[in-house]
Amino acid sequence: MSRVWELSCPGFLEEVSRARRWTRDVLRGSPFAEDAELIVSGLSANAILHTASGLESDSFHLAVAVSAQVVAVSVTDDGGTGTAPKAEHQDQDAEYGRGLGIVSAIAHRVVIHDSDGGHTVTAELFTDVRRGGHSC
Repeated sequence: MSRVWELSCPGFLEEVSRARRWTRDVLRGSPFAEDAELIVSGLSANAILHTASGLESDSFHLAVAVSAQVVAVSVTDDGGTGTAPKAEHQDQDAEYGRGLGIVSAIAHRVVIHDSDGGHTVTAELFTDVRRGGHSC
């Protein structure tokens, strides 16, 4: 059984810090709180910067699901791009394009799928790393 928290945020960059604080509050006391906060930061910023979520009157949607096996952080954008998000290996000095790569390095698994005209990116942190994924 899992518990799920959800938050919708207007597509303004200032909302990324709100989403991080909200995630930190939801996961207070969890050993995954800091990693989840970093993941939320990267995914929320990507939604705002690279999709229609960053346009006036649009938004992004955040969900945190916690079960005995996994902490899953999902961000759903409002679409507006012809391609799905993908992790790109950018130069270390690149100004943009490293967000999903960083999320992939932190999470044990990242799943991307279409969602109502946009995309949902879910990053999973396994509570028992032996179940799959890598150790952090």
